[in-house]
Amino acid sequence: MNTLVKSIANITRSFLGNSIEGTRPHLTRLCANPGSLLNPARSCVGNILQGFEQIRLGSSLLRMHRLGRPYKTYKKKKNPLDGKPFAKGVVIRTVIKKPKKPNSANRKCVIVRLSNGKEMTAYVPGIGHNLQEHNVVLVRVGRLQDTPMVKIKCVRGKYDLPHVVKTVT
Repeated sequence: MNTLVKSIANITRSFLGNSIEGTRPHLTRLCANPGSLLNPARSCVGNILQGFEQIRLGSSLLRMHRLGRPYKTYKKKKNPLDGKPFAKGVVIRTVIKKPKKPNSANRKCVIVRLSNGKEMTAYVPGIGHNLQEHNVVLVRVGRLQDTPMVKIKCVRGKYDLPHVVKTVT
């Protein structure tokens, strides 16, 4: 523990006192494999952060390895269309999905084979549609909160899915 504190003190002293060329010997001494990256300062950032975690928690390397990180790591949100905003797809069949507990209205959905090869259930927004098998639709990312397994929505007014027909009241 004492050597770790000394090495962190050396790094901070070298950063504050010397130029970047002067920090090179101090940083390469701490790195596991200094020749792996072009910039040795980048390769040692993980070692420095690990040292600060040890000081804060007062734990050993074995304990950190066994228990994992002390703080929560957040997952990135997964895009069902592989990071793309829109995808083209062909309707396989139309289905009616039932929402979760407090809601009761049936949701009009279609099972779509996307251009990337996935088969997914897409919600058709608006009142009424004329989608059949082999129709082409454009889908976008948009989860239907009360219906399980529906993560994309169809775009009205594109390809074979027309706009919502306005009714005169």
